Order: sequence, then structure tokens, then C-alpha cells
Amino acid sequence: MTTLVQRWRAHSSLTALAGFAVAAVLLFAVAPAVLSDFRLNLLAKFLCFAIVAVGIGLAWGRGGMLTLGQGVFFGIGAYIMAMHLQMADAARLGNDVPEFMEIAGIRELPSFWTPFASGPVALLGILVLPALIAAALGYGVFKRRVKGAYFAILSQALAAALAILLTGQQAIGGFTGLSDFRAFFGFKLSDPVNRQMLFFIAAGTLLVVVALVRQLMHSRYGELLVAVRDQEERVRFLGYDPANVKIVAYVVAAFFAGIAGALFTPIVGIISPADIGVVPSIAFLIGVAIGGRTTLLGPVLGAVGVAWAQTALSEEFPSGWTYLQGVLFIVVVGFVPAGLAGLWPLLKGVLGNRLRRPADPPAATVVEALPEPATEKVESR
Repeated sequence: MTTLVQRWRAHSSLTALAGFAVAAVLLFAVAPAVLSDFRLNLLAKFLCFAIVAVGIGLAWGRGGMLTLGQGVFFGIGAYIMAMHLQMADAARLGNDVPEFMEIAGIRELPSFWTPFASGPVALLGILVLPALIAAALGYGVFKRRVKGAYFAILSQALAAALAILLTGQQAIGGFTGLSDFRAFFGFKLSDPVNRQMLFFIAAGTLLVVVALVRQLMHSRYGELLVAVRDQEERVRFLGYDPANVKIVAYVVAAFFAGIAGALFTPIVGIISPADIGVVPSIAFLIGVAIGGRTTLLGPVLGAVGVAWAQTALSEEFPSGWTYLQGVLFIVVVGFVPAGLAGLWPLLKGVLGNRLRRPADPPAATVVEALPEPATEKVESR
């Protein structure tokens, strides 16, 4: 039995390595060769969404936590990066404050901007601050056994509150947000080579994130997370605290969202409250649901596919994409709960059942099996 388990794990590891190799070739060799600079930049943006989706897949698909507020952590990482880039541009031009502050009449740099003038401090804030906020929020929510729809509503309310708060803060750009970044840690963003570098950073980050989540899913913690999702009270009876298990998954998802937001800012060139509110948070969730929330690659493919469809179809049907997105979400949740990634196992099972079905007996055998006519039996008597 042990040998069979070891062989299965070795086969699974080899399959995963082959999958990562194929993904690396597609992202680092094929995509730059066949896509224009504009399309490559769009794909980099979609990869940022995919990073958020991987974290949602862990928290929602494996942990059962309907996270409707990932825009909060996405926005924290995005705004920290934007503040650093703005101050770096101002220092390069010899200004005391960024240009948008001069236009708004702000002559003194706000105190909460000052720490992020340093690149290492900004990177540390991107990595640590979303995780710390998620840990504090998760501790207060999960320890009180808040779950289900109540947790979803609470997380969505946080995203709405953050968007409203940022809209009224002129020191962070207000409704228009922060934009017009000239450089990314010394590299000019107007240079196509540097923009391609950003794509490679986003692609590499996505592969690392997927590898980390796969490791978590196949670990003892991953099994415990699924057990908490399915039988929380039984897990508590066995001596584990389900709240701690949920907090870890929630913090990991927030950590990924903060990194994705930080990459999104230089790739897109703007961050505003419209990018982190309720609507973007729900869009993250829709991509995960359509792709397949319980699988590893489903959230990635769903996020990229939905974002690509939104970009392509909104050009043809500007007012109809929102309705189409809603219809897709309803169809998937109602008829294909496992998402598009769950269609292949379903089709595989149907085809397997048909192939295993015994063939009809030949006609001669059927004739021989028929009972004798009643008249013959009477004559024999």
C-alpha cells in the first residue's frame, strides 16, 4: 500500500512539473513572440487578477470562505506601490511633493506618505500590511464563529467602506486616484523593454503563487482546511481550532492580493477607488467560480478568461457585458458548480460509462433464448 501511495505521489509530482514547464514556455517564450506590446501588457494585467484568484480559490474553494472583499487587500498593495512611485518621480524631478498634490494646493507631504519613500519599506509594507490586516480581521471574525453569508456581507462592506474612504481623500488622489508613473525602481515605464520586464515579473510571480498553493493543498494543512469546510464541528471535536485554520487561509489570500495590487499599479499605470471597490471584488469571485474554485488551475484560467472576455466583448457590446457576466455566473453556480474545470471529469465519466456498457447480444442468440410457442407445448402433451 505504501509503495502505491509513493508511486502516485511521484506521478503527481512529475505531472505538476510538466505542467509548470508548459506554462513557463507559454508565458516566457510564446506570449512575447506572438503578442503585440499592447496585448502583452493586457495579459500582464490579467495575470495580476489570476494571482488574486489563486488566493480566493484557496480560501473559498478549499476553506469555504466566500471572500467578497479581496479588493481591500488588492487596494492596499496597489496604493502603497503607487505612493512610492509618485514620491520617486517627485524626487527625480526635485519636487517636495508629487505633481497632483501641487495641483491640488498641497505643499507639504502627508506624514503617512513618508515611510513609503523608501523602496525596501514600500516592498515590506506590500508584503506585510495586507497580511496583518487580514490576520486581525480574521481573528475577530472567525473566533466569533462568523461564517457563511454573514462573513461574505462583512467582507463586501469592508471593500465598499475602503472605496468610499479613498474617494474623499485628496491626499491620495481622491476619486481619480494616482496615475502618471514615470519609472519603476529606476526603470522607465515608457520603454517597451521595461514593460515586457513587468510582464515577466507578473508571470513569474503567478507561477510561484500557484506552486505555493499546490504545496498547501497537498499538505496536512490542506486536508485539515477541507475538513473544516465540510465538517467544522467534527474538526473542533477532534481537538483542532477551525478559526486558526481559516485565519491562515484568509491571510494567505490577502497576501497574494496585496502582491497582485502592487504589480497592477505599474502595469496599468493607474489605481483608483473604482479598481478596489465592491464591483472589482465581485469580478474576482466570478472568475474563480467560472474557472472552478475547488481546483488549482481553475481560478487562474477563469480569471484570465473572464478578463479577456470583458476586454474583447465590451468593445463590441459596451452595455451588454455586465449582463453576460451575470448570466455566466448564474449558469455556472446553478448548473456547473465545479466550474469549467469540472467539465472534463464529468465528460470523462460519461464517456467511460458508455465504453464500459456491454454490447448488445447478437440476433441469433436472442432468437434462441425465446420461449417455445404455446401451440407446440400443447401438441407434445
